[in-house]
Amino acid sequence: MEENLCIALIPAYEPDEKLIILLHSLKNSNFRNIVIDDGSGKEYSEIFRQASDFATVLTHPSNCGKGKAIKTVLSYIRENVEEPYTIVTMDADGQHQISDAIRICEAAEKKPDTLILGSRALKEGVPLRSRMGNSITRGVFAVSTGLHIHDTQTGLRAFSSRLAAVMREIPGERYEYEMNVLLEFADKKWPVEEIEIPTVYFDNNSGSHFNTVKDSCRIYKEIAKFSASSFLSFLTDYSLYSVLTLLTGEFGGIGLLASNVTARIVSSIVNFTLNRKFVFQSEIDLWKSALKYFSLAAAILIGDSVLLNMIVARTTLSPYVAKLITEFFFFVISWFVQHLFVFKKESRQRARGGTA
Repeated sequence: MEENLCIALIPAYEPDEKLIILLHSLKNSNFRNIVIDDGSGKEYSEIFRQASDFATVLTHPSNCGKGKAIKTVLSYIRENVEEPYTIVTMDADGQHQISDAIRICEAAEKKPDTLILGSRALKEGVPLRSRMGNSITRGVFAVSTGLHIHDTQTGLRAFSSRLAAVMREIPGERYEYEMNVLLEFADKKWPVEEIEIPTVYFDNNSGSHFNTVKDSCRIYKEIAKFSASSFLSFLTDYSLYSVLTLLTGEFGGIGLLASNVTARIVSSIVNFTLNRKFVFQSEIDLWKSALKYFSLAAAILIGDSVLLNMIVARTTLSPYVAKLITEFFFFVISWFVQHLFVFKKESRQRARGGTA
């Protein structure tokens, strides 16, 4: 670790003496420490005064969130530190061990284009809210990206100076930033590697400032918006399908097919508009994204109609229940394709190996 500078980046909000112990240990292990006081207030000024003996201390006048704090430090590093270097983000509560920080820094040095995660085992002895929160997030992340990461919420992450510019530009001000980093790397198919680390919690993780409800909502908001858009489109589709089925019931299979096709065309227009403007906020050319979307819609329409007719013809289920089954099945397919292909963000004009 002597040839490549290792920087410990530590966002701190209302820390206690464990921060000082952590900084002292890091200093003895030849890390350059940079701490940011994220609006902790005057009552914590003594803690940060002590921290300044072992670290560069930056300050936000008010609480801006973990994502903003990390990006403030990254901007400071860009202006004040020469490459090459490796950055490791650590929590201020002492839950990360120095030996693990060294291990993931060494891994990042060997693989400068890879994001290295310190992945907690999350087994026995882990607080219930932490275990459940990570399990839910892991499942949602795997479904939305197709990439399995065991510990999506770990704060122990290392990356080289070649990735610093990328990390500064990823959106997110608070805890959602860490999830956005993983989504960005998954979206761009940039490498992410996990290294298992032991799990350390103090007092059942009571010192964590992660708000289970509020911050989880931030993390899941893109998927929630997609679900809401899909639900509104489904209501349009299902309502129109039901009305048209009643009107064309005497025509049998042809009437069923006509009802399904008409309802799907109308609801697809509604869904495309909502997804493009509000869910994915896509800047891709309207006609380009429309071509992709309606090609997907046409494929789903064919598959949906075939599956719907098979269920009605071969089971005793009513056409209304059959419709619900097919809609759920194709909802999952639609999410994957729209997220990864139709409304995929255009690659930013930046090089990962550029100046940090």
